[in-house]
Amino acid sequence: MAASPDQQAGLLYQVDESAPLPLTTGIGLQYAIISLSGMVLMPTVIFRAAGASEALVTWAVFASLVICGAVTALQARPLGRVGAGYILSTAPTGAAIAVSVDALTAGGPALLGTLMVVAAGLQLAFSMRLSLLRRILTPTVSGVALMLIPVTIMPVIFDMLDEAPPGHSPLAAPACAGATILVIGGIMLKGSAKLRLWAPVGGIALGSIVALFYGLYDVGRVADAGWFGIPGQWPPIITSPATSFDFGPSFVGLLPAFVLLFLVCTIRSMSSSLAIQTVSWRRPRAMDFRPVQGAVAADALANLASGLAGTVPTGVNSGTVARTLLTGVAAHRVGVVFGVAVIVAAFFPKVLALMLAVPGPVFAGYVTVMVATTFSIGLKMAVSEGLDHRQGLIVGLSFWVGTGCQYGLIFPDFIATFAGGMLKSGLTAGGLVAILLTVLLEATAPRRKRMETRLALSALPELRAFASDLAKQHHWSTAMAERLDAVSEETLLTLLRDDEAAEGEGAAADQQRRLLVTARKEGRGAVLEFIAAGGEENIEDRLAILGEGGTEESVEREVSLRLLRHLAAEVRHRQYHDADIVTVRVAELEAQE
Repeated sequence: MAASPDQQAGLLYQVDESAPLPLTTGIGLQYAIISLSGMVLMPTVIFRAAGASEALVTWAVFASLVICGAVTALQARPLGRVGAGYILSTAPTGAAIAVSVDALTAGGPALLGTLMVVAAGLQLAFSMRLSLLRRILTPTVSGVALMLIPVTIMPVIFDMLDEAPPGHSPLAAPACAGATILVIGGIMLKGSAKLRLWAPVGGIALGSIVALFYGLYDVGRVADAGWFGIPGQWPPIITSPATSFDFGPSFVGLLPAFVLLFLVCTIRSMSSSLAIQTVSWRRPRAMDFRPVQGAVAADALANLASGLAGTVPTGVNSGTVARTLLTGVAAHRVGVVFGVAVIVAAFFPKVLALMLAVPGPVFAGYVTVMVATTFSIGLKMAVSEGLDHRQGLIVGLSFWVGTGCQYGLIFPDFIATFAGGMLKSGLTAGGLVAILLTVLLEATAPRRKRMETRLALSALPELRAFASDLAKQHHWSTAMAERLDAVSEETLLTLLRDDEAAEGEGAAADQQRRLLVTARKEGRGAVLEFIAAGGEENIEDRLAILGEGGTEESVEREVSLRLLRHLAAEVRHRQYHDADIVTVRVAELEAQE
């Protein structure tokens, strides 16, 4: 997905570069400080709403911080296929409030943990076979999910903007929020690249100073907090896990809601992991779905650990996407520092109190800037693969249905009771609409013609016959048939890298690697999809940099790419751990020329 020129020009350190240690530490600590409030408040709200004891609340907060910090670091530095390799924050998810409270009320931490463990297993399996749902969970669906994040949190933000205790000046809240927004927005609009690094913390710091002047900053809370502490009371699911899992009637009744919750969280994780790629490289790059799989796998691991630890569901937080765009630092070491800082903070209550004492209007001002950036990133992603009348309907209808459900404007009585009230979340409702419309579009598309063969040069005659049969089936001209033949040949050669590489694999490799080709008519042209074993290089990226120097050997290998670029109307390459999927659109010859 191409990033905008402004994004590329403003990036100081891309994801694979090493930023100076002081800068890495400073940015990582900023991210941790800014995120701590939400990480602490979410488990506190959920467990207190369910009537849990203060000891259990303290444990839930502690465990959640440790798990979120560890998985945030894992996202930046993956282990195998677990982790995205980008700066992605893991945090408790607000979408889980209603169902988590229901589970805690019905069966306590044991039932909540059991539901989370089972749903996390499904989420992990989903991450491993993400390529199977590529036509449903598209960038359009992911973009809609990102666009709806501001819709779901803005009611809370608007309430926080005017959050001031009775007896304080009516100017207190507007002054705090206004100072925060002016500093962050002013630096982002007119500040230098280096000054942008400190825009978030600068805005919060000045907003807190203004709050201190009006008496809104809770100094007493910081003074009363201890310096170091570990919860003394652990839940039964930790002390005696063999007898703590609950598979009773309440489990059966709540499991569908948790599966739906984790599906929504997975879509959000996918959206964030695609979006972070657009702001982490200077040169526009094709979307890589291997980091997406890694992000979802890490998300599943976090939820599995949270379930076993007796705390709340988590998910990838899109806030780091906007922060990376603001600071211009995408180096993955920042994510490691971020995660480690969150873990350390879990052991120091005074550090947590320092952030929890920041008044609501200051955080509201900061989040207002963040969500504006998140919406724009989501919009770009939603239209990244084109915006015809079908995709336009999916984006528009999903967004407005999500907005209507969020604000209680669409069948409020039904929405409030369906699936435990989960559709009251605009993200859930709009995301499901986008998925259902995409499924409908896919189900009503023309039937695909299929063939399966070996990924080898010996498959070329069979591939040519497949292209010829496709042209005869749709009564295309001889010129169109020849173009389909040429496109099929050049795509096969490109997947094989070159003739010498294909011959070097040997017969055994040929037997192991299979090629599945599907084709269907679309409008006046055709769409061919080549599905092969996973590879390293992305064809879209190679097409983008054609002709930018190289050896004589590399120039020879570019011949197939050049021909493919000339013959095809569009080439898209999606890479997964288990598959390479190249989609080639071929326009009818007369229409294209």
